[in-house]
Amino acid sequence: MSRSVVHASFTITRQWKASPLRVFQAFADQQKKDLWFGGGAEWTPVGRSFDFREGGKEHAAGRWKTGVVSKFDCIYLDIVEPKNGGEGRIIYSYVMHLDDRKISVSQAAIELKPENGGTKFILTEYGDYLDGYDDAGSREHGTNFLMDALGKSLD
Repeated sequence: MSRSVVHASFTITRQWKASPLRVFQAFADQQKKDLWFGGGAEWTPVGRSFDFREGGKEHAAGRWKTGVVSKFDCIYLDIVEPKNGGEGRIIYSYVMHLDDRKISVSQAAIELKPENGGTKFILTEYGDYLDGYDDAGSREHGTNFLMDALGKSLD
């Protein structure tokens, strides 16, 4: 097998009416996160664990209608809860698999900033796509889909 790594990054910015603490809780509380994190109607969960703390790990696996199983394995590296109307931050690294094939290793940083009575949300992700996996922008598209779902869960 030929080994290769392709590097890419993207930034997604949103403005929500919800407070930084409320947005933070949508990541920190499994029940709240499960409202928006997943593949929608096209994806059936098949595995889940959740330990939101620095050094904690999260796992989410699901089967797509095509039969392919995607797996998200994450470790939380830095967590700052927004307090007293202040800023918050979540930094994590994660590995994605499709079936048994490791397709990427990424690091994401989420910034939560109070702005206009709500939250300015900034997610910056750096991805390494492995061994010929051609992402072709699907990670950014999928992350935008998830952030749209997160926004709806905050309404």
